[in-house]
Amino acid sequence: MQKKILEFTNILRKSGIRVSTAETLDAFAALDELSIDDRDVFRDALRATMVKRGEEVSTFDQLFELFWSGFYDHLRDAFGTAAEGLEAFGIELEDLLRQIAEQLQNMQGELGDLSELAQAMLTADLDQLEQLIRAAASQSGVDRIENFLQVGFFSRRMLEQMNYEGAGQELRDLAARLEAAGMSPEEVAALRALIDRLMEAARKSVRNFTERSLQQHNHDYMEKFRRETLLEKSFYHLTEEEIRKMREVVERLAQRIKNILSIRRRRLKRGKLDLHQTLRRNMSHGGIPFELAFKQRKKDRPKLVILCDVSSSVANVSRFMLQFVYQLQEAFTRIRSFVFVSELGEVTQLFQEGDINDSIEQALDGGGVINVYTRSNFGAAFHHFWQNFLSAIDNKTTVLVLGDARNNYNDPRAWCLRDIHEKAKNVVWLNPESPSAWGFGDSVMDRYRPYCDVSEECRNLRQLSAMIDRLVL
Repeated sequence: MQKKILEFTNILRKSGIRVSTAETLDAFAALDELSIDDRDVFRDALRATMVKRGEEVSTFDQLFELFWSGFYDHLRDAFGTAAEGLEAFGIELEDLLRQIAEQLQNMQGELGDLSELAQAMLTADLDQLEQLIRAAASQSGVDRIENFLQVGFFSRRMLEQMNYEGAGQELRDLAARLEAAGMSPEEVAALRALIDRLMEAARKSVRNFTERSLQQHNHDYMEKFRRETLLEKSFYHLTEEEIRKMREVVERLAQRIKNILSIRRRRLKRGKLDLHQTLRRNMSHGGIPFELAFKQRKKDRPKLVILCDVSSSVANVSRFMLQFVYQLQEAFTRIRSFVFVSELGEVTQLFQEGDINDSIEQALDGGGVINVYTRSNFGAAFHHFWQNFLSAIDNKTTVLVLGDARNNYNDPRAWCLRDIHEKAKNVVWLNPESPSAWGFGDSVMDRYRPYCDVSEECRNLRQLSAMIDRLVL
């Protein structure tokens, strides 16, 4: 067990979780006092002794599942499915194996004449199969795998090391011998179908083991690859699972921006070296700069007003933009948020009272202030804002509009946005559609664009992150 824990510790270290020798010894001591038969207690003991930072918990949990469990479950499912295929022949696996043993006895042979792999596959001996696969993995150097392109290569090496093709030929020869010895055609057909399924189950299990090894030994690379993929994927095509993962990616990006802001604030507080004042102040020292002088420059935080289209076509863009903005709210003097489809309503209060993700979901559902089940009408929403909230805009306010500008051939009332633009510091419009579609069909983006300081496409997280960077940095 200690050897396995040391191996697991090395995997954690490769994935960026710093585990010291003392912490590994703490894990040994904890497991001496606890039962390792209780999976949850075992996991919690390792987590408590090895993980120091909250953000490392999810990585630890994923690696724990990959290392300590999962593969045996895959073997059981894969070979269980193979055995279930016998139902089509009306034969049970135990009955078939008994018939094989009886026929072999009559032929003065036995299953022991087969290779270890052939025996393990035919009898679905999962423990033996796992040992054979792990031994082949060790001999093939699977722990050196670095990327997806190598999965096929290492899987083939493992199969060759196990003599996979040889074992398959042994089983097919066995079927031929049993047929010649008088085994019924139905049973021979069932055996041959079973052999094909067992061979496929073994091949898939080896590939699954290789993929798990890739995730274990290159977890940090794999996570980075997944994040990069999500950054580029269009908001329109996200699955529910990807939306959940995307929240974590947004949190990471927002934290990075926070860190940059913190460094900049410290530099602003200290000021920039003033060479002229430094030289003047140190004339009495012969020009040697014993005393430094700094220029002080104050950077005002802008006010932010968000006008967010929450129609179904742009819901995901709105979701992640709101998450970004409210996780960076210290970068702004004040944030006021409005949602609209045709009607417009303020949802600022939602973000002051509850969890950010719950607040975002409520906002996307209209926040109880608008009906989201209507057709988009940007002109009506802008006119409502112009009538009731124009006083919220001044020359320190950045107005951020998010929407596709698909107005269903209604009056765009672009003059409302013009008046907003005249009062605001700047107007930024993020549109999830390609610029080539702006102004075509029922799009009125061409009517609004003259009154925007910035108008850009925003259809994935990379584009959204870049725009947020420009707003706050």
